[in-house]
Amino acid sequence: MRAHPAGALHGQAGPLAPAWLQEPRDVNGLVPALWAQGVERGDDGALRVAGADVREIAEAHGTPAYVMDETDFRSRARAFAAAFAPADVFYAGKSFLCTTVARWLVEEGLGIDVSTGGELAVALAAGVPGEKLLLHGNNKSVAELRRAVAAGVGRIVVDSFEEIDRLAEVAREAGVQQAVLVRVTLGVEAHTHEFIATAHEDQKFGFSVSAGDAEEAVRRVLAAPALELRGLHSHIGSQIFDTSGFEIAARRLLSLHAKIQRDNGIVLPEADLGGGFGIAYTTADDPSTPQELAKGLREIVERECEQLDIAVPHLAVEPGRAIVGPTTFTLYEVGTVKQVALDAGARRQYVAVDGGMSDNIRTALYDASYSATLASRSSSAPPALSRIVGKHCESGDVVVKDEFLPADVQAGDLLAVPGTGAYCRSMASNYNAVPRPPVLAVRDGQVQVLLRRETDDDLLRLDPGAGPQGAA
Repeated sequence: MRAHPAGALHGQAGPLAPAWLQEPRDVNGLVPALWAQGVERGDDGALRVAGADVREIAEAHGTPAYVMDETDFRSRARAFAAAFAPADVFYAGKSFLCTTVARWLVEEGLGIDVSTGGELAVALAAGVPGEKLLLHGNNKSVAELRRAVAAGVGRIVVDSFEEIDRLAEVAREAGVQQAVLVRVTLGVEAHTHEFIATAHEDQKFGFSVSAGDAEEAVRRVLAAPALELRGLHSHIGSQIFDTSGFEIAARRLLSLHAKIQRDNGIVLPEADLGGGFGIAYTTADDPSTPQELAKGLREIVERECEQLDIAVPHLAVEPGRAIVGPTTFTLYEVGTVKQVALDAGARRQYVAVDGGMSDNIRTALYDASYSATLASRSSSAPPALSRIVGKHCESGDVVVKDEFLPADVQAGDLLAVPGTGAYCRSMASNYNAVPRPPVLAVRDGQVQVLLRRETDDDLLRLDPGAGPQGAA
């Protein structure tokens, strides 16, 4: 695939806007599926979240800022826990994690999957019990494994032969038997409504089933006295809207599960099906509810186990972005507005905000689509096809590729971009030496700072040359 040097959004042929984006009847309207349950537009036209006015939030905390509805977050966590019970539900630490959120998750009955020593440190600093944690990662260091074992992490997902040896030695030194899951690559990749059942073992994660690596990994774990094999783990994709892609994956996983039990005369009590369930970023997205996902997965597993004549193992799932993604929007202030002439007399409104790819890299990285609305007021102006761009020195610095905003959007207006709870703050950077925004949680009209805004002093603190001598 050849990429345009200025980014994926350049050099494109075709219509000015995607087919799914329709001009709205009411440019001030909010599509409920895109927003947290506590977001509404007040009589004065400004957005409110859990009773707090976004203009007051911006005045008190500045922009850009990630604004989370705490009640919405908790209700989504509870919904997944209830729908999948008695299965274990593990929140994706990589989507967004801080100590307060980690405590909320434990309170709502969820575990947390962490994939690095840093994420593990955050969870432990929050007081999360080790048995509520699941450790992922394809290249865990000895130091990370030692800390996980010392903390009593409930499950470590082993991902390579080298890691099995390392973990066995770490557990032996600690005098414990560490519970593990073996991550297997099933040759199935699911993405949204499409799934492909071949040629997807060429990746860095897991042990290949077709090559026999998965069974060899199981043999090595069983041969290590300091390791306890609890079951198999798989993950077939991300932003998955239904359970159709799990049909083949579950069949292959449970077939291997049954074969391992039969060949080794053991019982594997657990199976982790991964997850990666999707959310609505635009009106083109139609995700399933937790109840629909749980029902579909349960039926698939029970049917496969019945055909294999094995007991249904205790299940675990990892919903991914589906819990935190919809709970949060990013609040920006408009800096400049341009009308850009295109071919055949068409024009596009470019709206530049005070953030960009440093606080949301997904548009540039994945060609992801987002929505947006004017947040600080309502407007009677007609809708204008707009592109929301950032302040960074990159042509590909786009936040929202295509959206209808009022034609009278101007400097000083506030814009809100929903669906930014997952993989935005966690993937944020200091590109162009821009400090990262704060994460604010709102409940009953009160704003709590989950992560404060970075400052120039924070950036300079890492620079030994920035002291008095360096400044001179």
